[in-house]
Amino acid sequence: MAPTLTTCTFCGTGCGIYLETAGNVITGAYASMSHPANKGRLSVRGWNIHEVASSPGRLMHPLIRRDGQFQKASWDEAWSFIATRLKEICAKHGPDSIAFLNSPRSSNEEAYLLQKFARAVVGTNNVDHGVGAYSNNSINVLKEMIGVPASTNSIGELVKSEVIVVDGVDLHMQMPTVGSWVLRAKLNHGAKLIVIDARRHRICEHADYLIHLRPGSDVFLYGAMAKVIVDRGLMNMKFIEQHCRGYEAFLEKIRSYDLIHAAENCGVSLETIEQAALAYARAGTASLLYSTGTEARDVETIQAMVNLVLLTGNIGKEGAGLFALTEQNNLQGVCDMGVLPDLLPGYVPASCPDARKRFETLWSAKLPAKPGLKANDILSGAAKDSIKALWLSRYDPVATAGFFDTPRMLKNLELVVVQHLFLTETAKYAHVILPVVSFGEERITFTSTERRIQIADKAIDPPEGPMPAWKQMTMAARKMGTDWKYNGSEDVMAEIGRAVSFYEAADYTNLQRDYGRQWPCTNDKPLGTRYLFEDGFPDKPFRFVAVEKPAAIPQAEKDFPMALVLGRSLYYWHHNVLIQHSETLKREYRMLLLDYPEGFVDVGVEDAKQLQIRDKQKIKLVSRTGSAVTTARVTDEVKAGMIFVSYYARETLQNLLGDAPPEVTNRNKPVHVRIEKA
Repeated sequence: MAPTLTTCTFCGTGCGIYLETAGNVITGAYASMSHPANKGRLSVRGWNIHEVASSPGRLMHPLIRRDGQFQKASWDEAWSFIATRLKEICAKHGPDSIAFLNSPRSSNEEAYLLQKFARAVVGTNNVDHGVGAYSNNSINVLKEMIGVPASTNSIGELVKSEVIVVDGVDLHMQMPTVGSWVLRAKLNHGAKLIVIDARRHRICEHADYLIHLRPGSDVFLYGAMAKVIVDRGLMNMKFIEQHCRGYEAFLEKIRSYDLIHAAENCGVSLETIEQAALAYARAGTASLLYSTGTEARDVETIQAMVNLVLLTGNIGKEGAGLFALTEQNNLQGVCDMGVLPDLLPGYVPASCPDARKRFETLWSAKLPAKPGLKANDILSGAAKDSIKALWLSRYDPVATAGFFDTPRMLKNLELVVVQHLFLTETAKYAHVILPVVSFGEERITFTSTERRIQIADKAIDPPEGPMPAWKQMTMAARKMGTDWKYNGSEDVMAEIGRAVSFYEAADYTNLQRDYGRQWPCTNDKPLGTRYLFEDGFPDKPFRFVAVEKPAAIPQAEKDFPMALVLGRSLYYWHHNVLIQHSETLKREYRMLLLDYPEGFVDVGVEDAKQLQIRDKQKIKLVSRTGSAVTTARVTDEVKAGMIFVSYYARETLQNLLGDAPPEVTNRNKPVHVRIEKA
């Protein structure tokens, strides 16, 4: 059969790929040579994405837990079970006792209907899109400071950047195609590369300026860089005076910085910070790439980043801007769709009466005003007395939210609904499991990290049994007494266009042309934009934030001399549920674990030598809250005085952190430990 052009769904780049099929089976995938996001390039995940659909481990029919065992059920039985239990729990405990979480792997259509089901059918704002790698903590900051909660530029524009800053994201592992654009800019016209991270990874090998900073010192770094630019008079004052507010208050904070003190807190030489700041400020076009996940940074760091961009005027032109990288394939889309506890679709506050009134008219339902609970509060157990039921769409927090005791939380709930392809670790705690169709088996849309709304097209018919997730929500809503009438995913997208102004012209007909549409995609400008503000800036649209200079970074104590760094490791990706069901990818990502079959943590070469620890040796990590026995991987990827632990090393994290609050898992709030020989 002729190949089908579609969109890769493994990360947020949104690469164009072709799927080959034979006998209603997807047999292969290869890259689109003309798609603007990848131009013929694909990661190893993209090349093998077709294996997921043909996995023998897929769920093929609904399951309901009866007498402690899962039993096969019909779809009508599943809807009746869910509707009955939701009504009972709502009547007994109120609508805010029910919560809805999804993964950013959900399509725009299913994300939109999930939050609509929560708000218009159940009556709660308890909707969110997961924690850690699945979260986006940039939305409010970007909306407040630049007016747009998204990346400002297209990925392909990186080849026109003279300086590129990559902060806190391992491009080789997380978004390889974006990494290829960065390297292309460096090779083609000598773009300068500044890499900022607490860990040394592959993109660091190409850095002109490597800022290997201490955990928790990000705000110090950006404040120091701004101080250098101000002291040298390299601010773009014309841009600031014409387009920015809040500059004087920002400047007052920056003048309080002592560069030597800041460099000491960062653990980086003052010369390196100065050279990087000067390179960025003197560039005609500069781009700043960062991970939006809460595990990588906090709000103050993002504010400090945006301040630096505004200080130099590196926004609103081709090759210059902010790239808020969303590693999950539809993290931008699920936020646009309103899978947020305080914001309706299109980022309008749920507490705003006028906003609610517009959606109440559109949905013919009364909507709640009280902001909902965040995923952190739900999964950490902080809301255990109030949450009685949980709906999880394509989300496996037992496997991915390693620093929470999610199993204990799930066991205490009266109802757990799981929509997924596979019997995940989380699904084992469900009361009802709803099998969804796979990639290539339905026609839906995703919105990539460059705001490109694209169709992921159907290449084959799904097997008998699984059902599209958006259709499952439609059927459940009907059982709850609504008259939802979506006959196809295109009907859902048509309503999204009425609900979200910058999706107004994003109907399937428009999205089929020219590899989708970047938003804002409106009727008066249906093509969207390569970079935001290319038609010019409104009056004073940007705002500096006067970020407080942080206190000195806590020094390691004698009993706990090592800083723990948490993040994602290339070699732990075999824990990803999709990769587990691709034989090729499972082999690829398990390779290093052949040497470390029980897992590992990264220890720097200098520290290993001083502590007389060998590679593959058993060690004991001890913190104030617990201890864990693991294996040392001795590597130069980790700076002296630090230990790197993957989020997927759940048992190690839980034993080490104990009941420590979630905020200690952030890179900006390091945990200190010591190493003992086991």
